[in-house]
Amino acid sequence: MNQGRAGDEIELRHGDLVVRVSHRGAAVTAATYRGVPFLVAAGGPEETMANFAMVPFGNRVEGNVMSFADRDYTFQPNTADPLYRHGDGWLSLWQLEDSSPEHAQFCFSRGADSVSPYAYLTRQEIRLAGNALVLTLFVENRGETALPFGLGQHPFFARTPKTRLMIAADRYWNERPDHLPDMPGPVPDDFDFRSGRLLPQKWMNNAFEGWNGRAAITWPELGIQAALEADGALDRFMLYMPVTRGDFFCLEPMSHLPNGHHLPDFGGLRRLAPGEALAGTVTILMSELPVQSEVR
Repeated sequence: MNQGRAGDEIELRHGDLVVRVSHRGAAVTAATYRGVPFLVAAGGPEETMANFAMVPFGNRVEGNVMSFADRDYTFQPNTADPLYRHGDGWLSLWQLEDSSPEHAQFCFSRGADSVSPYAYLTRQEIRLAGNALVLTLFVENRGETALPFGLGQHPFFARTPKTRLMIAADRYWNERPDHLPDMPGPVPDDFDFRSGRLLPQKWMNNAFEGWNGRAAITWPELGIQAALEADGALDRFMLYMPVTRGDFFCLEPMSHLPNGHHLPDFGGLRRLAPGEALAGTVTILMSELPVQSEVR
C-alpha cells in the first residue's frame, strides 16, 4: 500500500488499521480499525491530536520551579495553563527521519532556554504491526548537566456508554484543586478497574502506581476491543475523564508521577547524565469483539 500525505500529515496503512500522523508533535491525529475510530482527536492546543508524546516529562510542574543537585531551575508557561505542561514535544514541529507505508519515525531537538532548562534529542516511531499500533518514544539528555527526565504517551480513546476498562493498580493519588497530585492511598472502589467495569460518570484526573503495564478496553457498541501494553520505562499511568465531553477518555502510560519534581524520589523521574537516554513503548492491539463478550 502507498503512503499518503495531506498537508503536514502522513497516512499509514496495514490491513485493517489506518493511522494519520502529523509533523506537529509527531502526534497521531486519527486511528481507525476496520473503519471504526478507536482514538479521538481531542488533545493539543487546537484539539486535533488523538495521541501525543510527553517529553522530556509529562503533566505540570508546581510553581514552575524545581531544584535538582543543589541547583534551582525555572520554567515558563507553554500554554494558556499557568503551569508549564506536558513538555515541549507536543507543541513543536518534528522532522521526519524515515517512513514507509507502515511506519514513520520523527525526531525533535531543543536547547535550554527561558521556557525550560532541558536540552535533549527525542525520537518517536509510529508503527503498524499486524493489528497493532506501536508507539516508541526515546529521549537523550543533550544538556551539560544531569537532570530528571520522564516520558509518556497521551492517547485519547473513544468513549461510548458501554465502554469498559480493565486495568489494575496498587496505589492511587487523589487530586488537588490545581490539578496536581495530593496524597497516595488505596484505589477507591469507584476507580477500581481490576475486574473490568464501565467508566465512571464523573471527573477523573488521577495517577496510579503498581501497574503491570497491561490494560484492556472493550467497546460493545462498536464491536471492537483493544489490548494495551506498555514496557520500558512506562510503569505508571494517568486516567483522565472530563465532564465537558463524553466522547473520549485518556489512559496515559507514563514513566513517572505528575509533578514528580516535587515528590519523594522525584516521582519516578530518572536522572539522566549528559548522553544518557530513556525509552518506552506502548502497543495497542486491536481486534474484533466476539459477540459473546458483549455486556448486556
